[in-house]
Amino acid sequence: MEAIRVKNLSKRYVLGGTTHNSLRDLIYSVFSQSGRRRPIDEVWALDDISFSVNEGETLGIIGRNGAGKSTLLKILSRITKPTAGSVEIHGRVGSLLEVGTGFHNELSGRENIYLNGAILGMKRSEIESKFDEIIAFSEIERFLDTPVKHYSSGMYMRLAFSIAAHLEPEVLIVDEVLAVGDVGFQKKCLGKMKDVGEKGRTVIFVSHDMSAITRLCDRVIWIKDGKLRLDGVARDVVGEYLHDQESIGAERYWPESSAPASEFVRLRSVRVCDEAGKTTASPDIRLPVGVEVCYEVLKPAKVMVPNLHFFNETGTCIFVSHDWGGGWRDRPRPIGKYNSTVWLPGNFLAEGSVYVGVAVTTYSPLEVHFVEWDAVTFNVIDSIAGDSARGDYVGVLPGIVRPILEWKTTVSV
Repeated sequence: MEAIRVKNLSKRYVLGGTTHNSLRDLIYSVFSQSGRRRPIDEVWALDDISFSVNEGETLGIIGRNGAGKSTLLKILSRITKPTAGSVEIHGRVGSLLEVGTGFHNELSGRENIYLNGAILGMKRSEIESKFDEIIAFSEIERFLDTPVKHYSSGMYMRLAFSIAAHLEPEVLIVDEVLAVGDVGFQKKCLGKMKDVGEKGRTVIFVSHDMSAITRLCDRVIWIKDGKLRLDGVARDVVGEYLHDQESIGAERYWPESSAPASEFVRLRSVRVCDEAGKTTASPDIRLPVGVEVCYEVLKPAKVMVPNLHFFNETGTCIFVSHDWGGGWRDRPRPIGKYNSTVWLPGNFLAEGSVYVGVAVTTYSPLEVHFVEWDAVTFNVIDSIAGDSARGDYVGVLPGIVRPILEWKTTVSV
């Protein structure tokens, strides 16, 4: 049975539009500026999207920033109305979108639990039967009677997810907010989402973490420029998406206004480079390749550890590398701009596309300051000259790494 049906869904936003507080304002705006109206730009965040989700199915939604994913979730959560098309949802919906959505800032954590349950149509006795589980999972018991306006973003997220997952909605919708905060709690959330799906409830999950998507989701839809680009088996859709991501390039810069950041640190740029320091999108499999991360420490209050996540074409994590050196392992970095480069040895990666995510993390306590999964990409090239790990073999070699290993052979006659 279908839990969700989306039919010909579109959402238009008007840029440069004006909110009129009175008829006088409207008349004035029409006849001002020499009797001509100011041109208004339109943006279609979603354009004629259709799909359905069955009961008990876990659906992943992927796409680059600005593709329309969050708009779709807001419509499914009944926060935003569509411009055209329809959405049918059978059952109660629990949503975790932007941090703090659905909370009343002046109310305590305890009061917000009851408020959210009431919004879901639950009786007080039903909420009370789940209350202890919510508090235990969120790990914020000490702050339960504190107004949530005093909560950190991490505490907000803990409580919001706990409420959404434990009040047993028929449909659970989770956006990328799990990319911030405590790493240990992120793992708990992913485990809880899996449990919810295994109990026959429907889960909609948006993430840039392709490993989490393929582990958790039965099926994935890919949204690109507001349109549904692909709908199918998770691993197949992720593979096509990552192949398309090659257009990201081997070098990226972020303007200050839109850079991934927390109040403590901000990402500035990431690039792939060769031993001569030149940016390269196609490193030779036999030669070292570096990934340089430039970031700015804004407050010297935490020990910050840059880390890079390397993925192959299927979204499988090849490895993760942390910067534990430089004398900063146990002490905060002063305010300033930093360049950290990790060097991958030659004859280590397999040939093919490699996708790099970048994060800065504090590990005591665990806190992710930012994650940018779609940072850079590069394509490892094997020239088949005979001096790489493939030797004289020219066929397809499986595997996510391809090191040259030492072999020792003895013979007995």
